[in-house]
Amino acid sequence: MQALVYEGPRTMNMREVPVPDLKPDEVLIRVERAGICGSELSGYLGHNSLRKPPLIMGHEFAGVIERIGEQASGIQAGERVTANPLVTCGSCRYCRNGESQLCGSRNLLGAHRPGAFAQFVAVPVRNVYRLEDYVSFEEGALAEPFACAIHVCRLLGLTPTSRLLIYGAGPIGLFALQAAMVYGIHDAVIVDLNESRLEIARELGGIAVSNLNELPEGSGSGFDAVIDAVGAEATRQRSVAAVRPGGKVVFTGLHEADSKLPINDMIRSEIGAKGAFAYSQEDFETALLWIGQGRIRLLPWVETSPMSEGGASFEKLIGGPGKIAKIFLTFE
Repeated sequence: MQALVYEGPRTMNMREVPVPDLKPDEVLIRVERAGICGSELSGYLGHNSLRKPPLIMGHEFAGVIERIGEQASGIQAGERVTANPLVTCGSCRYCRNGESQLCGSRNLLGAHRPGAFAQFVAVPVRNVYRLEDYVSFEEGALAEPFACAIHVCRLLGLTPTSRLLIYGAGPIGLFALQAAMVYGIHDAVIVDLNESRLEIARELGGIAVSNLNELPEGSGSGFDAVIDAVGAEATRQRSVAAVRPGGKVVFTGLHEADSKLPINDMIRSEIGAKGAFAYSQEDFETALLWIGQGRIRLLPWVETSPMSEGGASFEKLIGGPGKIAKIFLTFE
């Protein structure tokens, strides 16, 4: 089969590779759409320790069941599906208690095992979800990043009266904005330096600014909840500065490994801080449910490119894609 292989920093090439061997409890999916994630951009640049060449990346995807392992059940060849790419043991205390994203033996498709930037990908059948007829392949492939945003909002415990601030108008920030709206919040502030991304945020209903100083006097602080979807030291510090005493900050961006934070101020103001990694099974299933209900909108700002132009698509996202929130790769 053909696959887009990451072979070193800023080096991706189409290669002929073997079709994955199926384990008894796995299914083989013919990939129809595979999205490029921000974490894969850092991997492409050589800045992500999880992604080591040679590697077939890709964990946001949807496709069609091609073949079924002898012990896989509940699914049929030809069905349209997406998949939770976080493969966990299913039996540890975290998996049993609804926190599968914390499983000590978790493996991510496209990082620890071959991913979806290929014609076919093998996935445990328990991770596979059938798509409703009215859900497109593009929407199915958005379930994974949307699940990340739902997880963040759930950790914040949002209510309709929460004042919410989001740093970063990339896909996770934009999805967090939409997830917050499902929780009843319609005046969330989102901050980014990319004017094209801010335009998307405004069209989605957010209050989009490049700096909190652009807000009316006195409204640039005292937020009940803050999301850092960037992961830079500057945005982490600004998130803490913007939250009210007793408020909550969730850090989900992974741009920088280490950051200094004003811990004494956080202690004195009883600011709650939490990391958010990936999503639980419940978050992923909620994402699919809300997508099916038409509660999210990102397709107007999505672009589809041939898998053979994957390297160019990565470069486009790094160099400045304009008013594009997500690029899908396809073999069509």
